[in-house]
Amino acid sequence: MTDANDIAPIDKARILSEALPHMQEYDEQTIVIKYGGHAMGEEELAKQFARDIVLLEQTAINPVVVHGGGPQIAAMLKRLGIQSEFAAGLRITDAATIEIVEMVLAGSINKQIVSHINEAGGKAVGLCGKDGNMVMATKATRTMVDPDSHIEKVIDLGFVGEPDKVDLTLLNQLIGYELIPVLAPLASSKSGQTFNVNADTFAGAIAGALKAKRLLLLTDVPGVLDKSKQLIPDLSIKDARKLIADGTISGGMIPKVETCIYALEKGVEGVVIIDGKTPHAVLLELFTNHGIGTLIHK
Repeated sequence: MTDANDIAPIDKARILSEALPHMQEYDEQTIVIKYGGHAMGEEELAKQFARDIVLLEQTAINPVVVHGGGPQIAAMLKRLGIQSEFAAGLRITDAATIEIVEMVLAGSINKQIVSHINEAGGKAVGLCGKDGNMVMATKATRTMVDPDSHIEKVIDLGFVGEPDKVDLTLLNQLIGYELIPVLAPLASSKSGQTFNVNADTFAGAIAGALKAKRLLLLTDVPGVLDKSKQLIPDLSIKDARKLIADGTISGGMIPKVETCIYALEKGVEGVVIIDGKTPHAVLLELFTNHGIGTLIHK
């Protein structure tokens, strides 16, 4: 990788000049960034990400960060000797587990991201969906076919929720006032229960409610790949549904793409799936002519 100090000053100036039309396109627009995967666990990448978020805010863009934390939750459960049960590939979140999930997501992870952004010169505010009743959720269920009886059964995932309603009152007090919201994907039910929400789904709900210019999903893969494992740079909703139907989009990419479609139908202008392990992935996507991920649009 080329060190920034090795780039000639004139080249640095050219790069900044070429970014101008992109900065103008996103001027005073809201960008929701879902931050997770291995990029979140690497100290140098985490600090680069924080600097990039502060740069967005400094260029009159309104960034909103939503973060995950699956690996960190798993590590804490292991440290505490709490065994996890899984069904259909999903962790069942019981009463003991949801306490740890809340502690890790709304506590250590959230405040670490806030600290990195503040250290880089920003003013981050760490929140979760429970604050100000920002995100209300309903209990999530999944079905699976029993391998013996071949009967479809409903799986109780415990304290796992799906976003039901987003109240922007609190976020509207922060966005546009030099404050950077950093959101943990926890939500409340009408009866006051705490639900763990998938971070992609949570980010899609927030972006949809905000009618964001862009939703960026930072993952551990370059984007949506075709059958030859080559990156597909651009997809319409119709194209994406075709690729799900024919099996090109499969496995864990299906719920990500479904989240993209949901956000677009709620009013987001474009959703991009990008590799969060790429240094400065957010800036490369927003401020260069070609971007680096898969843009899904209406």
